[in-house]
Amino acid sequence: MGKTHIRMTINGRAVDGLAEPRTLLVHFLRENLNLRGAHIGCETSHCGACTVLAVQAEGAEITTVEGLVNPDGSLGVIQEMFREHHGLQCGYCTPGMIVRAHRLLQENPQPTEAEVRFGIAGNLCRCTGY
Repeated sequence: MGKTHIRMTINGRAVDGLAEPRTLLVHFLRENLNLRGAHIGCETSHCGACTVLAVQAEGAEITTVEGLVNPDGSLGVIQEMFREHHGLQCGYCTPGMIVRAHRLLQENPQPTEAEVRFGIAGNLCRCTGY
């Protein structure tokens, strides 16, 4: 199967590469760009991580958990708060939870508890049995 040239912006940096049409975006990020924060979620298509193809991200702007660090390389505020308040168990879902929390706060800087619960409901945690 032939490879397709794709361009996108990842964490504010223009990147390009080649991907087979069936390559998942998560695999492109991890294997081609060495951005290991993104994980394949449930492996059953319930969470959606395995439904986004790299070629579908052509021209997209993507922020990964690596893109949320401070310019000096220290943890960003949300990452630090997850660490400080033990917002993880095994850590598998943590990158997705952090990125979603970041986006939720961009959308709504003062969410209620109910809005937070609804806002992260699509993120699955493996170690709590979903």
